[in-house]
Amino acid sequence: MKQKNIGEFLKGVRIAAVAGHVNPDGDCVGACLGVYNYIRDNFPETDVDVYLQKPRQVFQFMNGFNSIHTELIPGKQYDLLILLDISSRDRIGVAEPLVDAAEKTLCFDHHVTNRGSYSWLFNVPEISSTCELVFSFMDETKVSRNCAECIYTGIVHDTGVFQYSSTSPDTLRAAAKLMEKGVPFSEIIERTFFEKTYVQNQLLGRSLMESILLFNGRLIISYMRQRDMRFYGVTSADMEGIVSQLRNTAGVEVAVFMYETDSEVYKVSLRSRETVDVSEIAQHFGGGGHIRAAGATMQGTPHDVINNLTYYIEKALYPEKE
Repeated sequence: MKQKNIGEFLKGVRIAAVAGHVNPDGDCVGACLGVYNYIRDNFPETDVDVYLQKPRQVFQFMNGFNSIHTELIPGKQYDLLILLDISSRDRIGVAEPLVDAAEKTLCFDHHVTNRGSYSWLFNVPEISSTCELVFSFMDETKVSRNCAECIYTGIVHDTGVFQYSSTSPDTLRAAAKLMEKGVPFSEIIERTFFEKTYVQNQLLGRSLMESILLFNGRLIISYMRQRDMRFYGVTSADMEGIVSQLRNTAGVEVAVFMYETDSEVYKVSLRSRETVDVSEIAQHFGGGGHIRAAGATMQGTPHDVINNLTYYIEKALYPEKE
């Protein structure tokens, strides 16, 4: 069957909205602004708005960053809502009311836990990123450098710079095509993925120092309380990358990092190396995600949350005990 093109969904669309998930990461921001640029470059008859929770400033080089809306435009009606990297409706954030208000909805995603109901849903859990997926729906000859920079950034972030198991030959081919557009690939990787602020490095160091190993070193856990975050003057955006660094510990199969968002409410991030499906663990607590990367929001003291998590993590690490 012939691959569809985004243009087919834009026929007759006068006003479109593009939206991603709360706490947008590189893949989400890249996909949203990539689609935004693609529409503006090729479909001048379609007005398009982007709705996102304020992304990290590290992504401000992307064309359209300053056009992002963090609140709904009052009274504006949309013919089409394009959702990107959305695993569930409660993750949409400010644009959530548009799911019912827009005439049509189109969703591109790669979360194994996606069970959404939209006019069109393209969910491919085995693909590296939403950016790789949405790029496959674009006419490559009509992808500008501005669009390519956004898409390339998203692929880089969700593949861990092409190191995660979801990276495929198709992923690398897509990256090569984007590089041919003149994307400053090394600068994007260095500035948006590897470079950290001094305070972010302090947080990482503290998280590593205070981490604990369980189950013969196969599980590593660390957490940050609200009072610690206030002490360093940081937000949730500064926590990105900590759980991945924890996973790099030799002998570790599962890594958990959690930080307090409200009194005894923790945002939990889970990562695994080879065998454990952390999305299944996250689903026990109303969360979801990918096989090797997932998350959930949990309530309780750090001890309570860790105790509840380790019950299911132990089952996943030692299935022979079942």
